[in-house]
Amino acid sequence: MPSLLIVDDLLSIHEMLEAVIQPKGYATAFTTDGEKALARYKVEKFDLVLADIDMKPMDGITLLKQLKVYDPSAVVIIMTAYASTESAVQALKYGAFDYLQKPFRVDELLATLKRAFEYRAFQSERSAAAGASTIKAGDIEARLVGSSPAVKKLVQQVKKLITVRTPVLLTGEAGTGKGVVADILHEPSHAPEAPLVRIDCSLSSEGNFRAGLLGENGEGGNWVRQAKGGTLFLSNIHSLPMAMQTELVSVLRNNAHGFRLICSTNENLEELADQGKFHDELFYRVASLPVRTPALRERAGDLPLLAKHFAARVANPHFDAALVEFSEDALAVMASYDWPGNLAELNQVVSQIASTADARIVTSEQLPMRLREIKAWPTLGQYLAGQEKQYIERVLHACKGDKATAAKALGVDPSRLA
Repeated sequence: MPSLLIVDDLLSIHEMLEAVIQPKGYATAFTTDGEKALARYKVEKFDLVLADIDMKPMDGITLLKQLKVYDPSAVVIIMTAYASTESAVQALKYGAFDYLQKPFRVDELLATLKRAFEYRAFQSERSAAAGASTIKAGDIEARLVGSSPAVKKLVQQVKKLITVRTPVLLTGEAGTGKGVVADILHEPSHAPEAPLVRIDCSLSSEGNFRAGLLGENGEGGNWVRQAKGGTLFLSNIHSLPMAMQTELVSVLRNNAHGFRLICSTNENLEELADQGKFHDELFYRVASLPVRTPALRERAGDLPLLAKHFAARVANPHFDAALVEFSEDALAVMASYDWPGNLAELNQVVSQIASTADARIVTSEQLPMRLREIKAWPTLGQYLAGQEKQYIERVLHACKGDKATAAKALGVDPSRLA
């Protein structure tokens, strides 16, 4: 029998909730303050906690925070008597499953509890499935290619997120591999037939969104129904108009148990929310677990591995493209380039070269001109201050070790490059 801990300092609330909830087959327990509730949860670990926000000595938000520290999987619903949503949004910020505003209707209460218990059951099933999954650490690392600290951190985050069902927000510049991370998070804990529904919020029309995502009366449309039991991936979520963001909040409240939600953006959603350009409640519903995919310029040391990885994926009529290697001067030029398109741009460059090369070794002369043109040289002051050592080394590589040419470009005496 699902168990529910109700935390409220008004005994009349206890009596009312008991009369409504127990006939629905839920086992209920009651405490009158947050401290007692936390102590009791640690002993009994209830399936769900329903807590009032305004209590003493420990209020509902503090209880929520401490429950999440003790048990990150704790499912908590906050009750608030305030007319505004400010306190409710604050509860979502700290990991509440949902909120109820007093006075609430009985049907609203029961519907919210039903969603929360279904979420709890789905969460348990997902953890069990992930534990039994055949995915290995090497499988993740083979897809998130690289050995840089930034990639190692990303791999560790992804390994942890496989076993949870909380919504994930993938952040980072365009082309950094957010879609690959979404694929990995979807696959381990689902049956092969479980759906992964991808929606690019920057491409679909308002009519398509209303039919596919929003549906009627906040119940969700075709895309939401298709994602049941699987994953709904909303890329570029910052592109949704504000009116649709507001309606999406209702969809997520009604369907939170039905699918794993993954969103992605290349904007700072928190800043947009602070500026009133992104719905604040939607932000806390989608951003409880933010994961940043690093830009390629932050992981330049991974270039050789990535180049080999992308080359091995294409065909070459002359020889196996997996045998293609990039010379030291080619790698030096590639490392000095900013890669505004990140992994997507690198993949395009490497794939084009590897599929048409008639020699196994690729030199810098075979790289696109935009990679070989140095856009900005360090100033003399920067050079003398020792702030551009790595960049100067790349300039020397690009000049094929010719110190005179490099010094002329840098505006310094060649002796300073000794």
